[in-house]
Amino acid sequence: MQIINHIIEIETEDGICIYNITPQILNLLQATSIKNGQVLVFSQHTTTALVINENEVRLLADIKVYLEKLAPASDHYLHNDLHLRDVPPDEPINAHSHLMAMMLSTSEIIPVVEGKLALGTWQSVLFLELDGARSRKVFIQISGQ
Repeated sequence: MQIINHIIEIETEDGICIYNITPQILNLLQATSIKNGQVLVFSQHTTTALVINENEVRLLADIKVYLEKLAPASDHYLHNDLHLRDVPPDEPINAHSHLMAMMLSTSEIIPVVEGKLALGTWQSVLFLELDGARSRKVFIQISGQ
């Protein structure tokens, strides 16, 4: 069995942003000889998430609105009391982002069958930035034979 590890880097924008990373994953898979196995996709951050869903503009807008209602940035959170914690000077006020991420997932596993991702017709792998603009890393592990 082969195991191939790779990092996808994403430069994100402020606020809740959704990125379709399916093309990058497909490119990585096509560069291997793996025909049957799986792809593990894992976010290395606590204020991001991964989901499999439809990459449709109006649905993506609905997702953003839903997440903002789930954990409004304007609410009071203890994590945001930065003066009570030992934090770096550039520490963001982002408890809402952590809470949104907890309700989603940091990883997805997609089967590989005959060299292709076994995603449904309308499924895409979506990376969600839930906090602020920064450089993010998504770990990809392709395994199989």
